[in-house]
Amino acid sequence: MQATLLTNLLLPLALGIIMFGLGLGLTTEDFRRVARYPRAVLTGLTLQVLVLPWAAFGLALGFGLTPELAVGLMLLAASPGGATANIYSHLARGDVALNITLTAINSLLCLLTLPVILNLALEYFLGAGQYVPPPTKKVIEVAVIIVLPVLLGMVVRAKAPAFAARAEKPLRLLSVLVLALLVAAAVAQEWNTLLTYFAVVGLACLLFNLISMGVGYAAPLALKLPKRQAIAIAMEIGIHNGTLAIFIALNVLQNATMSVPAAVYSLLMFVTAAVFAWRVSRNQAAPQPA
Repeated sequence: MQATLLTNLLLPLALGIIMFGLGLGLTTEDFRRVARYPRAVLTGLTLQVLVLPWAAFGLALGFGLTPELAVGLMLLAASPGGATANIYSHLARGDVALNITLTAINSLLCLLTLPVILNLALEYFLGAGQYVPPPTKKVIEVAVIIVLPVLLGMVVRAKAPAFAARAEKPLRLLSVLVLALLVAAAVAQEWNTLLTYFAVVGLACLLFNLISMGVGYAAPLALKLPKRQAIAIAMEIGIHNGTLAIFIALNVLQNATMSVPAAVYSLLMFVTAAVFAWRVSRNQAAPQPA
């Protein structure tokens, strides 16, 4: 996987436009509601920081991955949720305000957790005590891509509610189209990488994705959280910021092999998240209790 025009410019630009569309459907009350019910935020953060790294560690050992691929899988697990989690949650009728809150907190929290988890993985699998600095620049980029367009959309909704109501549905359809085009472009761009490495690390990445989304959905329901919040948490911890993991592997660790799990996972998660969103959205047609 290489940093290209698609990952560095087109993807962030498209996500920014889509996040603007999400902002058209949000109000400040959505975020106040999340603040009134902090259990959902704490559940999502606990699963992200404590459960996922151990799941990735177990899969790396269980599949006997090479040290570089094992570190790459741990790097992926330590990365926060991606901006596309908010989009898929929106399509699945999840609690998008919760998604945005979790993405923002996770992106800041990873300044502490990601270097710790990654350095431990490097020490265990490679015996190399390389220091990985906090990815401050990428966190700022995530904030720009996610927070600013959402705030702009919310301002438009507050100032022009009629326009926001008319534009929300077309932008939802645009989100589906843009995601489909991005997936197709990513698959075409990385076809050779997929063919080379999928047999080696593909199943481990798929299982990690299914475990992430499954735990993210089942744990909140077991804690009696609303279904919309369970959907949001499942998307948040099931859709990782693969771009951040690839950036660190290529530009910080300078190891292309370590970027492979994130590249393979990023393509798989688009498909599994789409299936999950379609499945749960069918049951979301009926009004859900607040």
